[in-house]
Amino acid sequence: MQASNTSFAGSIPYTYDRYLGPMLFEPYAEDLVSRVDPSAALHVLEIACGSGIVTQRLVKTLSPFSTLIATDLNPDMLSVARKRVPDQHLEWMAADALDLPFPDSSFDLVVCQFGFMFMPDKARAFAEVCRVLQPGGRLLFNTWDKLANNPVFDLAHSIVANFFPDNPPQFYQVPFSFYDEQLIHELLNAAGFRNSRIHLLQKESLSPSAADAARGVVEGNPILTFIQQRDASMTDLLRDEVEHALSARFGNRPMKAPMQAWVGETRK
Repeated sequence: MQASNTSFAGSIPYTYDRYLGPMLFEPYAEDLVSRVDPSAALHVLEIACGSGIVTQRLVKTLSPFSTLIATDLNPDMLSVARKRVPDQHLEWMAADALDLPFPDSSFDLVVCQFGFMFMPDKARAFAEVCRVLQPGGRLLFNTWDKLANNPVFDLAHSIVANFFPDNPPQFYQVPFSFYDEQLIHELLNAAGFRNSRIHLLQKESLSPSAADAARGVVEGNPILTFIQQRDASMTDLLRDEVEHALSARFGNRPMKAPMQAWVGETRK
């Protein structure tokens, strides 16, 4: 998934963290880390850590005797994450979730926030997590529900597609592509997990303004690369169009909109 239209590189990670982090990822990070039992999490791995939003909460929650390794495939994301969480006891590592560089049974907890959607081989990704978990170890993860149930991005997807009718960008569909509850259960079972629980969790996305939300939606993800490769001068125009549409539908200063995702808890 390192093609240019799916790569979080250059200015994208900073914008992602600054504008999308508080609006989309902080609410679900709070929920995910609240499910961690610090007494049973001494060796912890985070995969697809992004800009470190979950990592920061894990550092505050875990026992001081715990070890935490945070990994991501994108070096530019890790650069932002290191600045967000300057903790000397935390290890950062660039790693592919489909080929984790750890021995079997290395961890008692693996955490992944909004990462599995981007993995081209989800069966292998779950199998790798199961491999590096100790018997009885836990996996905590979340994944976005379908695009139609996350209207901020659904609206942006429609607007950007209208600007490029002959070759509409597909990136917005990728993060919202892994929402089939039955399929998730089947993949977890096939990987060797047991007692899996998956439930839908609704949250409110809150941004200081529609302008901030639009900047994140247009410039804080690989849609920006798609736009710039075709006509960089359209970036401001598209951002303004998305801002006006978001403001009209969800208000401004602040902008509030519904969002929902699946949350999974399972054991090896």
